[in-house]
Amino acid sequence: MAIYEVYSHPALLRYRTSICTKATLFLLLVLCLTYIPPLLVAYRSHGFWLKLSTYEEQPIVRFQYQVLLIAATSTNGDYVAWSTFQNFNNLQGSNLRIPSISAREEDQNQDGKLDQLNLKLALPLEPSEQIYSVQLILTFSYQLFRMSTFVMQSMAYIQHSSAIPGSQLFVSGDLKLQQRQPLKHRGLDTTYNVSVINGNSPFASAYDLTTIIGSYQERNISTVLSNPSPVWVLGRAARAPFAINAVIRYPPTYQPGFWEMIKFAWIQYVSILLIFLWVLERVKIFVFQNQVLPTVPVPLVKQHLS
Repeated sequence: MAIYEVYSHPALLRYRTSICTKATLFLLLVLCLTYIPPLLVAYRSHGFWLKLSTYEEQPIVRFQYQVLLIAATSTNGDYVAWSTFQNFNNLQGSNLRIPSISAREEDQNQDGKLDQLNLKLALPLEPSEQIYSVQLILTFSYQLFRMSTFVMQSMAYIQHSSAIPGSQLFVSGDLKLQQRQPLKHRGLDTTYNVSVINGNSPFASAYDLTTIIGSYQERNISTVLSNPSPVWVLGRAARAPFAINAVIRYPPTYQPGFWEMIKFAWIQYVSILLIFLWVLERVKIFVFQNQVLPTVPVPLVKQHLS
């Protein structure tokens, strides 16, 4: 029956010497030049010890259907207002205007996480009233789970003013996370899972925009409406409502490119692969040298000088 080679390994050639020789000193020098310079280069290039890591993920965002709106009807301090908080509305008296409002959240890529809020608001006005500026607060529930379990209640602040009265304000922007400190890498963080606006308070100071935004900005982690790109539309009819159309996107998951993934993945893969290669190579040597699996060994042929 024909046989074939299933495995081979090189013969080991050993070099021996005493301790106090030039060969020993040369070996020590080579070892130092092999292991120490790469360590110094890696350390001096910074980032050798990982102290801060960044990542991106698709947050779970939900519109809380909490709204606070203040619109200036003149340049003399007159205004109209409305909110989803009854205590705030009770304080407004004749300045209260109840708008019609619709809100729709969409999952555009069908991944089970909402990607965008479409908000439409129509504010009724008296024929003599005009809108010169708008301040609008919308609240959200914001959650992260991939590498840090983080839950908070956040807000988006929309503001625009003009010397010329308008008929409509269009805003389109991204609700982005803003940090002054890193997220915790373990445990559940609910430090800011508290209401942005204290809707249970009967006092006007609780609904003052300076107080609300000032308190919100004290947070180390919050959300901000990035690149809102407001469009102020002129020319409102006498009895037409003032319209606010807002498109707020929840930024999607960052998808790295192929070569970017390979660049970081091969380092982790090869570092583990080398260990497996070292261990399994010695397993193969043990198996074939000790004939655990039957084979026909071919002995080395010594060369003779003629």
